[in-house]
Amino acid sequence: MKLFIGSLPYNITEPELTELFSSYGNIVSAKLVVDHFTHQSKGFGFVEMATRSEGHKAMEDLNGKEYKHRRLVCNEAKVQKKKGSRRR
Repeated sequence: MKLFIGSLPYNITEPELTELFSSYGNIVSAKLVVDHFTHQSKGFGFVEMATRSEGHKAMEDLNGKEYKHRRLVCNEAKVQKKKGSRRR
């Protein structure tokens, strides 16, 4: 189950994000979205949990929870549609 995590502190690292979710089960991947040029976190990311039950437990516990003075947003990630090439 892939989760969207919003309102993250801008100084969080991927290992910290992984640690935040590790108590809820097996993590398949944890990715922060960063600015292409500055490599600074944009304040959101995605965590993929091994099972839906682990994902739901993490979502229930962490959505709205304060972490490093920020109130987290945690919900199921929406399926992204494939985009066509912009070049013509």
